[in-house]
Amino acid sequence: MSPGSVLGESPTLDLTVLPDTLAVCRLPTGIDTPAWLDGEAFASVTRTPDETSVLCRAALVPPGVRAETGWRALRVAGPLDFALTGVLASVLSPLATAGIAVFALSTFDTDYVLVREAALDDAVGALTGAGHRIAPADADAG
Repeated sequence: MSPGSVLGESPTLDLTVLPDTLAVCRLPTGIDTPAWLDGEAFASVTRTPDETSVLCRAALVPPGVRAETGWRALRVAGPLDFALTGVLASVLSPLATAGIAVFALSTFDTDYVLVREAALDDAVGALTGAGHRIAPADADAG
């Protein structure tokens, strides 16, 4: 895709299913990055005036932390040009049509879409049905 292009109705994106089961945690406003999050595993910390959200491997979350567990991530192959439009929409639309709830996250290089682990097979089916290519977790551990 060229920079600035608008994705059509059936773009083909390459996605990879990441291997870990993830959790989305809600921490108090202004908290420092928790020590239990240290390491090289996939994680994201988002701070707003109202909360601190942490996305990380479910196995890292200690007891007592408010968390929604059981998420799996699909990573869009990147890096993506900032001028591209419609990348997330091309992934989210088939999932919405299939009735699959998502949690989306963007980084500097790419986008991640999380689905409930129980819906992963349906999500892969919806995305491949929309023309996307999906690599299994063991094809790319990163």
